[in-house]
Amino acid sequence: QVQLVESGGGLVQAGDSLRLSCSASGRTFSYRTTLGWFRQAPGKDREFVVGIKWGTSNAYYADSVKGRFTISRDIAKDTVYLQMNSLQPEDTAIYYCAADFGRETSITTRVYEYDSWGQGTQVTVSS
Repeated sequence: QVQLVESGGGLVQAGDSLRLSCSASGRTFSYRTTLGWFRQAPGKDREFVVGIKWGTSNAYYADSVKGRFTISRDIAKDTVYLQMNSLQPEDTAIYYCAADFGRETSITTRVYEYDSWGQGTQVTVSS
C-alpha cells in the first residue's frame, strides 16, 4: 500500500498562487499509475481537479481549473505538485491527492476508482 501526504495548503487572497505537494511512500508507482488531485468544499461532493500519468506525464484537467492549475511530477522524489494560480474563492476546499493503479493509459475522474488517498490539505481563498 502507498501512503500519500499532502502539504502546501493555506489561506490566500483572490488572485494569489499556491503550490501543493503530494509525497508518496511505500508502494512505488509504475508507468501506468495515475496520480490525481481532488477537492471537496463544505457541503459538496468530492470532485476531480486534475490527474497525471506517472509514466508519460500526460495530464487531464477539469474545465474549472484549466489554464490556472498545472500538475507536475518528480519521479526521483515520488512527489506530485499542483501549481494553482489565479485562485478564486470558489477554489476553497480540502484538496486530496489520490493514486489509481488500475488503468493502462486513461485518467479516470471517478472518486471510487482511486485506490489510495492522502489526508487532505485545506486551501482557503478570501475575496
